Amino acid sequence: MSKQPQPPKSTGKTPFFKPPWWLRGGHAQTIIGSQWPQRLPKEKAVIRTVDLGDGDAVAVHDDTPKSWQPSGKVIVMAHGVSDDHRSPFLVRLKTKLYERGVRVFRWDMRGCGAGKPLARRPYHAGCSGDLAKVVDAVIAWTGGPASVPPDLSLFGVSLGGNVLLKYLGEEPKRVPAAVRHAIAVNPPIDLVMGVKAIGTGTSRIYDRHLTRRLVARLEEWWQERPDAIRPAEGRRPRSLLEFDNWFTASAVGFRDALDYYQKSSASQFIPAISTPTTIIASRDDPLVPFAMFDDKRVSYPSCVRLVATDQGGHVGFIGRVDGDPDSRWLDWRVIEMVSPQG
Repeated sequence: MSKQPQPPKSTGKTPFFKPPWWLRGGHAQTIIGSQWPQRLPKEKAVIRTVDLGDGDAVAVHDDTPKSWQPSGKVIVMAHGVSDDHRSPFLVRLKTKLYERGVRVFRWDMRGCGAGKPLARRPYHAGCSGDLAKVVDAVIAWTGGPASVPPDLSLFGVSLGGNVLLKYLGEEPKRVPAAVRHAIAVNPPIDLVMGVKAIGTGTSRIYDRHLTRRLVARLEEWWQERPDAIRPAEGRRPRSLLEFDNWFTASAVGFRDALDYYQKSSASQFIPAISTPTTIIASRDDPLVPFAMFDDKRVSYPSCVRLVATDQGGHVGFIGRVDGDPDSRWLDWRVIEMVSPQG
């Protein structure tokens, strides 16, 4: 394995995020961060399946370095809304971790990616039970002799971060001891606040874009799984709130979108988390208002660390090359936490 550039050694404090002078502001970071050209490797992962126990299954993409040994470092990654294992961010981060000897599992939620034909029910922001099944399966696949567990980290971005935090706090005693650390990036922990914010002002461009993507992904899913759950007839949604009232809430057993948001928001579960956890959020995120993290109703236990940056947008975090091997500040912070020795 060729020698790779190493991240700065972790000092216990997160290096301050500094954007370049030409890329300031939440919208710029969000848009450029997702559209910036990047060379990504061809997919070579082994695709595994996890039975969810209700007739559905999900696909999990396993990238195992040649140097990896049982009970070594492992990470499970959860994608965001209308995305899957092919997310450029996840692929880029996976590649860097893989090059440092970490075994990486990227989980396609129900009806997403390679798992489209495996499920007839959709994923949603509260599908922590599905993550629990995936975590248990990964531990079984990666444990060493005499049932020695792996050194397991969990990672979730955006909606996947909400799912992760809900999983950690919902039944904390059931989280396996193998889970050593969790990282949630820009998670919408208050879904009511989030959907209100994205539906107003300039953030409506994201609302419309994500809604169109969700409808397109649904149509792709229905083609591969004709018996998948479908919404009642009606006008196609033009916003996330309309989409969740039109499809998500009823498809997964909630009364309406508000009921879905209230019961699935991770903020109510954070106080019970007992696993060391880092939440990374930016104050200028145009999709996930930082007010939900400042809310006095959210109590953070001592094991949960909130890293708040003034800038960075929504999963942007393109910074100055100031001590890091490249401009992707977020990648190197995750590497510091998952594989601090590189």
